[in-house]
Amino acid sequence: MLDYALLSALAAVVRSGSFERAAQQLNVTPSAVSQRVKLLEERIGAVLVVRGQPCLATEVGQRLCRHVEQVALLESSLRRNLPGLHPEDRPVTLRIAVNADSLATWFIPAMAETEGVLFDLVLDDQDHSADWLRRGEVVAAVTSHGRPIQGCDCHPLGALRYVATASPGFVARWFPAGVTAEAAARAPCLVFNQKDRLQALWLERALGEPVQPPLHGLPSSQAFVDGALAGLGWGMNPEPLVEGHLRAGRLAALEPSRPLDVPLYWQQSRIVGPLLADLTRAVLTAARARLAPTGPS
Repeated sequence: MLDYALLSALAAVVRSGSFERAAQQLNVTPSAVSQRVKLLEERIGAVLVVRGQPCLATEVGQRLCRHVEQVALLESSLRRNLPGLHPEDRPVTLRIAVNADSLATWFIPAMAETEGVLFDLVLDDQDHSADWLRRGEVVAAVTSHGRPIQGCDCHPLGALRYVATASPGFVARWFPAGVTAEAAARAPCLVFNQKDRLQALWLERALGEPVQPPLHGLPSSQAFVDGALAGLGWGMNPEPLVEGHLRAGRLAALEPSRPLDVPLYWQQSRIVGPLLADLTRAVLTAARARLAPTGPS
């Protein structure tokens, strides 16, 4: 049987990054926190925290912290439905996987509309964010996967529209005759990271064949826009981030009639559904306001 007083000490250390701040959260001394973590390590038979600035959880420590978070969410959900239980003073933390472009364009307003919770966001590509749900490391995810994950409810959000954009000077230099396979193989291209397949997908659809351009890695939605504005390369930018630049002529669409729509879905753990109800409503409202509608599948 796990000792939740010891587990709470571990979670506080990992969450705050130090034994001193954990002690303040738990209203005990740093020595008491250290003793609890040491005792838990002895019982588990493994090192759980790497001491440092900040303190970091080992792989086993991370698994235990996720367990504590899940128990806290379940208890919070129970408290909402059992009037005899008093709500906790400290808000629960919701760990959610979201892609960077959603965070940069529409997701934050949904967070702001949800009161009484704290957020711990995990950034990952929309094609991979569902993996965090499958592993039980998050309670919800914005993902491109439309099939419900086991134990989850799935809600369609709409499509985030992307436009292949670059500075007018870049287009004149690298694509003087339009987007051809030869030009695309030479023109520098922006990618978010190795998981980012949007540029390759757009090129294959536009040209009918795969092309491997030279790549700049820019792991930031705003850096993508800035890189395109500076003439560093071309990339698939979310339309909400670049529509003003396109209207002003600071950016140009490589092929204006060929945007790329990426359907997005909100997948949430069913077991803590009542706790996520307010956030889910806010997410659906924010998505409808900013995303393009999708047709029937």
